[in-house]
Amino acid sequence: MILIGTMNLTRTRETGVFYCPTCNVSQPYRLRARRPFLTLYFIPTVPIGNPELFVVCDHCKNNWDESVLHLDQAAHQQIQAAQFQDEAIRSAVLVTLQGEDISEPEIQCLIHISNVLFDRPIDREELGRLCSIARRSNIQATNYVLTVSKRWTMQQKLLALQGMFLAATAQSETIPDETLATLIEMRDLLQLSDQEFRIAIDDTLDYEMA
Repeated sequence: MILIGTMNLTRTRETGVFYCPTCNVSQPYRLRARRPFLTLYFIPTVPIGNPELFVVCDHCKNNWDESVLHLDQAAHQQIQAAQFQDEAIRSAVLVTLQGEDISEPEIQCLIHISNVLFDRPIDREELGRLCSIARRSNIQATNYVLTVSKRWTMQQKLLALQGMFLAATAQSETIPDETLATLIEMRDLLQLSDQEFRIAIDDTLDYEMA
């Protein structure tokens, strides 16, 4: 009886140092190649297909596509910053949509905080598209922030909170009870102390929306 099967063999092709997106610093890496082999009596004999290449960080043990070797720290930080800007804008949009139909002052506020506070220019057309997506997805602001804020820095958390507060007070200085409860819940989701929360909110009181 002839025993034939397959198995994957993984070998290290090269080693070096790369910028690890998880560790946020340079770390040693191994470029590994995984390839299936046809086996005869459990002994690999004939390779099947092309090898699959991937990078392993020796520190955090995360795997990456080999293209990560061409990613430098500055490029990665720029990507992270752009991702935060989009997430912060969407967070403010979701807080605004907790009320009824979005008003003109709220539209102007969202455009302004996107352009100035988050340094991410946005126009009415793009804002309308974001609102439509938010309404269709029906995702609660707290659920969204809980998911995306895990990768935010402390400074980003405070900035996002300020954007959400400004959006919540665009229509009136009096915040609806439901929205106020959401902002307080955001404090806990973002793991902010009472003092950090108050300072962030107090700083927005002097913010010029004009």
